Amino acid sequence: MITLVQQVKKSLFFRLLLIFGFTVVSFFLIISLSLRAINQTEITIETIPDFYMRNVESIIEDIGTPPNLSNAMRLAEELDWTINIRNPIMRWSSDPDYRLDVDNSTFSRNLTTDAEVRNINNEDIIRVNRGGYDFYLYQRSLDENRINFFVVYVGSALAVIVLFLNYFMVNNLLAPLRMLRRGAERIQKGDLGYRVESNRQDELGELTESINLMADSLQSMLEAKRQLLMAISHELRTPITKAKLRLEFMSESEEKDQLREDIDEIDLLISDLLEAERLNNEHAALVDEPVFISEFVQGVSEQFLDYEGGINIERPEEDREFYLDRLRFRLLITNLLNNAIRHGESNPITVRLEYREDRAVLEVIDQGEGIPEEHLGQITEPFYRADSSRQRNTGGFGLGLYLCRLIAQAHGGELMIRSKSGGGTHITVNLPSHPPDSKSASAV
Repeated sequence: MITLVQQVKKSLFFRLLLIFGFTVVSFFLIISLSLRAINQTEITIETIPDFYMRNVESIIEDIGTPPNLSNAMRLAEELDWTINIRNPIMRWSSDPDYRLDVDNSTFSRNLTTDAEVRNINNEDIIRVNRGGYDFYLYQRSLDENRINFFVVYVGSALAVIVLFLNYFMVNNLLAPLRMLRRGAERIQKGDLGYRVESNRQDELGELTESINLMADSLQSMLEAKRQLLMAISHELRTPITKAKLRLEFMSESEEKDQLREDIDEIDLLISDLLEAERLNNEHAALVDEPVFISEFVQGVSEQFLDYEGGINIERPEEDREFYLDRLRFRLLITNLLNNAIRHGESNPITVRLEYREDRAVLEVIDQGEGIPEEHLGQITEPFYRADSSRQRNTGGFGLGLYLCRLIAQAHGGELMIRSKSGGGTHITVNLPSHPPDSKSASAV
């Protein structure tokens, strides 16, 4: 017995089999009991109770001969039977519908010298001949359809209850699947620290454990990759610094300018990689400080006023204090404007700041080439470029928007992109007044 219980606990198949078996047995019992109830109703109609057999004489005496029709009607109501009285000159019945055609009944057996049992349509009736009158007694019509419908309704209700019980049992049995789906979605979105909790010992419990182990492996591999990338980036700083130093001793020439541009580009790539890995670390800390955001956005944007298409800065007159990491927020604005200038095709660019309750909304809108719809979902991923070519004049290494997204998320905000090919790009950054888990937020 204990082994069977353990087997059921550890096997989802066995539990589903038990639920299926419970459903089959329940429906079998419901159908059997319903049919038995209907058959019992038919038997009740066909059989005359012994009470009437034994007391038929007293019933006829109460009616009298000649019959007292008032007494006959009263007895019919009290006994819940039909009384039919006939002779050559009268025909009376307590049942105005004349349910049974007693003239077509056939003899079955004698009760007394003047009383007999007859049969019609498989139903017994009593006939008494006394004083020149024929008295017929039989059960009132039972509404078989009503009884049958009642049985069907009760059976249907029980069936619905069984189905609901099955639904709740199966729903409870498969609840871990919904948890697994939510966990897989969170892991798929990059939350590798999330683990699905389950104390199940069946196949779903094993699946949950496998998914958690997979997340552990992915997290370990990505952490190893991150550490390797940061180590390589740090190691590259030394030769880059030496190359810059030696470059200063070279005579001025076009080749020196080209070499300086290449070294600066490599240095920028290393800086972006290091910054991205710092922000991507779940323990990354912001150096947040109070910043008057409207004035700050104005100051950073004005550095790009020499753009030939022109930059339109829209900001509220009211300035509000937000707690931001000044350097990283500057990097976010700079990257967004560089991206808009690079792809703006010399058209005007709008930088707009507004407040929505206790949040700041920064928008950078260009009227350039836009981003095809199929690339919007991946455009903020590292090293992803809608233009697969690597020409410098078409834009960097694919880290700019990735860094912007990480900076916005580190501040407790979000970055959203709306764009279509040939219709320009509209980037929105939504930031709270305080970053999450910051000292300034907890002090307020």
